[in-house]
Amino acid sequence: MAFLANGDLENELSKATVNLHSKFQIGTVDDRIFGGFLEHLGRHIYEGVFEPDHQLSDADGLRSDLREALDGLGVTIARYPGGNFASGYHWEHGVGDPDSRPTVRELAWQSTETNQFGTNEFVRLCRKLNWQPMLAVNLGTGSPEEARNWVEYCNLESGTYYADQRACNGDEEPFHVPVWCLGNEMDGPWQLGHVPVDEYCNRAQMAAKMMKNCDPNIELVACGSSAPRMPTFVAWDQHVMQRLGPNLADYISLHRYVGNDEGDSEDYLAIIKSVDQQIESIDAAARTVASRQTGGRRTYLCFDEWNVWYRARTSRDVDGAGKFAPPLLDETYNFEDALVVAMFLQSFIRHADVVKIANLAQLVNVIAPIKTHTDGVLKQSIYHAFRMISSRKGGQALHQATTCDSYKSKSHGEVPYLDSAAILDGDELKFFAVNRNLAEALELTIACADRPCNAFNDGELLSHSDLKAENTFESPDRVSATPLNDILLKDGRALIELPPHSFAALSLQLG
Repeated sequence: MAFLANGDLENELSKATVNLHSKFQIGTVDDRIFGGFLEHLGRHIYEGVFEPDHQLSDADGLRSDLREALDGLGVTIARYPGGNFASGYHWEHGVGDPDSRPTVRELAWQSTETNQFGTNEFVRLCRKLNWQPMLAVNLGTGSPEEARNWVEYCNLESGTYYADQRACNGDEEPFHVPVWCLGNEMDGPWQLGHVPVDEYCNRAQMAAKMMKNCDPNIELVACGSSAPRMPTFVAWDQHVMQRLGPNLADYISLHRYVGNDEGDSEDYLAIIKSVDQQIESIDAAARTVASRQTGGRRTYLCFDEWNVWYRARTSRDVDGAGKFAPPLLDETYNFEDALVVAMFLQSFIRHADVVKIANLAQLVNVIAPIKTHTDGVLKQSIYHAFRMISSRKGGQALHQATTCDSYKSKSHGEVPYLDSAAILDGDELKFFAVNRNLAEALELTIACADRPCNAFNDGELLSHSDLKAENTFESPDRVSATPLNDILLKDGRALIELPPHSFAALSLQLG
């Protein structure tokens, strides 16, 4: 990029201007939107985060090379043990002497489960990686009382039956797990124990009351509808929030997986518009329910499953055929997938007043930013997009007044070429931007009306000429971030050129 003496770009480009004001704040960006998700599925746990026989593994079965990659990703909270797996999982199978734990046929993914990794191992992993633990109880084939007992096992001081079991299993101090999910995707016919909404509410009410009576400090996430394509979308969510109320359900869950099934990159990069609409639809339902209840409290949103997932979805990809740790849902990500992952996080930031938790599904080997094999780990393209934003967490999301050219997408209507989000953290403005234009660079101007941009602190650019470029074990850095240095500060504004189909994350110092 080259600037003329007057500060204009040498070549005329497509333009976008984002106007901000430090007082026009949306809400605090919760660190928990940078969450992850662990499920007993494929090679995620075994041969993933738990590989005790590997030469690089520590006493808890975590490989040092994988730990380094996970540390770099910047995850803050981790949901476990599923997912579909949760609806058939009995937590007592996964505690106690590993040699006495039962090996069972797992039905969600048709695999063999040895239960060598369970509650204690998960919490130790969280402590090692500085993750907040988040557990999903079994309201499919399990009982509300089983859920309550798990809370006692995890969170109460020793002196009662289940808390004493935890102490006997090597953890005298309570785990203090703060967030618990009341089942998983219970509106989905594929789910073990799938029931109509009223039956789910009965189970969830009983479980929630007992769980909060056991530990009143926990927060609970009720099952929302599984996806916007579901016939239950919004109606299920509103009914659940009405039945449980904010005193029993602090959050309602949202799930979303997207992909470029049609091979239409322009349309694919527009898909985040429908994610915005999904959030806003459920938020509208939550506000409606809150307006009819006393006390002024409302249910917030927990986007506890999201990612790109569309290649590994055949029957072969989801059926373990009775094997132990079969290679299921082994998705390979390309550069355009990374742009979509960046836009997911930007959407969560733009909705910081209502989206309080989000969990990338998943973390290792299974639709994941990280892959492992015996000799190393691979950071996929989406790893870099996630890290570029998670490493700049903290602050208040700002409203944006954006002027930008747009294009008409096949499925999502008119969308601007620029997708962006802004966070104000004291005197630091953190800005994230995706240029969706596949052919032209975008001249971006950032202006904060009441506080000039005085200095450029740092920045990174994720850009590649080939939307289909992938990282492989042979070429691990084909898609990776590079320093973003060529920024002009003029009259209190920042001017940046974003290459075609690219993502930038940067920090500016405000006056």
